Amino acid sequence: MAHRLLICAGLSGGESVVRNLAFSKDVEATIACLKALGAQIDLDGNTAYIKGVDVRQPLDNTAVLPCNECGSTLRFLIPLCLLCGEKRVLTGSEYLLKRPLGIYEAIAEKQGLQFEKSSDRLTVSGQLHSGVYEIAGNISSQFISGLLFALPLLDGDSEIRLIPPVESKPYIDMTLSSLRDFGISVAENGNSYFIKGGQSYCPADITVEGDYSNAAFFEALNYADSDVTVDGLRADSLQGDRVYKILFKKIKSGDAVIDIADCPDLGPILFAVAALCGGAKFTGTRRLRIKESDRAAAMQAELKKLGIGMTVGENDVTVHSGALHAPSEQLDGHNDHRIVMALSVLLTVTGGTITGAQAVSKSFPDYFDRLKDLGVDLIYGMDQ
Repeated sequence: MAHRLLICAGLSGGESVVRNLAFSKDVEATIACLKALGAQIDLDGNTAYIKGVDVRQPLDNTAVLPCNECGSTLRFLIPLCLLCGEKRVLTGSEYLLKRPLGIYEAIAEKQGLQFEKSSDRLTVSGQLHSGVYEIAGNISSQFISGLLFALPLLDGDSEIRLIPPVESKPYIDMTLSSLRDFGISVAENGNSYFIKGGQSYCPADITVEGDYSNAAFFEALNYADSDVTVDGLRADSLQGDRVYKILFKKIKSGDAVIDIADCPDLGPILFAVAALCGGAKFTGTRRLRIKESDRAAAMQAELKKLGIGMTVGENDVTVHSGALHAPSEQLDGHNDHRIVMALSVLLTVTGGTITGAQAVSKSFPDYFDRLKDLGVDLIYGMDQ
């Protein structure tokens, strides 16, 4: 939600306030990119004061947007970089630029826009057209959100038609909610979204709600012989990952098959809870391959070190029943924040070492400080 609210504020006329920010590496990337586009952002504690910018207007020089390793930042901002016709450069890690961008690439080819990708940057230019966009509904919702941010600013009306099946719809709903908060209207009819052109973002004073995705790792500790209470979460939240409470209970009860197509980011911690609770089967796991790591393969490799077998199929994962034991070697964080946090939950039971644990800074820089506050014994090493 922080990404979405910051972007809407950065596009609004006048001054907006976004409160309750947590400055992870990903959020910092979005702030840096908005500044590169001309937004003025002043930070005071966990509050951002933002004077928005009209991204349709030219800049004095080629804007370079440092997306670092954040897929959300990259995919949310590409369409906004195609509103003024000028060249824009989006930079990032080599792994980030390997993540799929085919939806935008196809749009650029169809509309005659520049879309040139190298190992560490994407260069775009040209003017995005209003009109009808037909997009597969089972791709990352970040592409849909990116278009939803940009299309209201075009002169003509547009429509996004999602071809079923539609996955990750809660993330689209989060974007629609953010747009409404800043005065943008989108009409929804089934799997279609109608966007009037010529709209303007209005300033707002808004607070970022608590994050269910991160909360899940702490609540999972209750399935690892701990007693943790998580608060600060909205009961009426649109966040798809709010289902973790239900899914944890289903795993514990031995409920047969759990579909995670709408909440793929929960995959690693759900696999960890399954390892603690006698196993489980999951479907809708296909997109785990294209996250910060191949998350199904990463968890399979690390659970094996802990004595738990895991079978990975084309679109399903089975975590087998087994006796969790101390790892036979150091666990590898796979440069993936969610893998590191999921493994840390298991190590509160067995003890052990995770290399590359600093990856948590991507989304939750003080994660291990929070664990320590709960009484978990931690020893930090140079590369751990």
